[in-house]
Amino acid sequence: MSEHRPWRGVLVATALPLHDDLSVDHDAYAEHCAWLIANGCDGVVPNGSLGEYQVLTPEERTRVVETAVAAVGGERVMPGVAAYGSAEARRWAEQAGEAGCGAVMLLPPNAYRADERSVLAHYAEVARSGLPVVAYNNPIDTKVDLVPELLSRLHGEGYVRAVKEFSGDVRRAYRIAELAPDLDLLIGADDVLLELALAGAKGWVAGYPNALPASCVELYRAALAGDLDTATPLYRALHPLLRWDSKVEFVQAIKLSMDLAGRRGGPCRPPRVPLLPAQEAAVRAATEKALAAGLE
Repeated sequence: MSEHRPWRGVLVATALPLHDDLSVDHDAYAEHCAWLIANGCDGVVPNGSLGEYQVLTPEERTRVVETAVAAVGGERVMPGVAAYGSAEARRWAEQAGEAGCGAVMLLPPNAYRADERSVLAHYAEVARSGLPVVAYNNPIDTKVDLVPELLSRLHGEGYVRAVKEFSGDVRRAYRIAELAPDLDLLIGADDVLLELALAGAKGWVAGYPNALPASCVELYRAALAGDLDTATPLYRALHPLLRWDSKVEFVQAIKLSMDLAGRRGGPCRPPRVPLLPAQEAAVRAATEKALAAGLE
């Protein structure tokens, strides 16, 4: 019997709708999670960077996970459990397990530039929660790079089952496959989707499906199937938006696209500030062009 891997497929790192007073709109969030699944996505990732987890209270963070599980079922929910301390990250993983989730996603220690021994100890501690752990490699924001050799060690020790690869270096896909053939590679940055899909990715922890899920899912499925006649023009059409997922202002950009697509994107909590006029104009133009072309 093949083992269930709930991190495979399109898992949307969900943006978190806020009221105008910046309190969490849990009703809108539940509706958003259900809408993503209805539009072909396989699951959701609450409390990722896109979900502004760093500026949520512990109570809010807990309720966001419970809201997602109530909306789409625990097997479709893979929360981010990043925290400064390993004990805190483990507690978030245990909370995810209690809520009924099937897996969790974990950054390396990100309060400082951790060495390899610290990284191994961090993942070992969270793996003790008993839930499968998906590593999240984001050397741009965390200053810790889970290079293929380190990922191979983490996988070999049984600490991680998959990796959300955000480095943007598509060459790593082939090295990871050589060193750890059973470690699932997940596309971690929207703007290298086609390249990593062709390199053997098993899933996509995705940003832009928050605004255009059906077209993004169509692109992912075509890319995974090697159907370049379908995937290439879609990728080209979506890329002006997908590349915002790798920019500093990715949360604001995706929330603006959601607003334009008729979803509830809304404001962000500080220290995030609104887009500059030129940035807003660029996102608006790219989103309106995609919508006019029938992408959804």
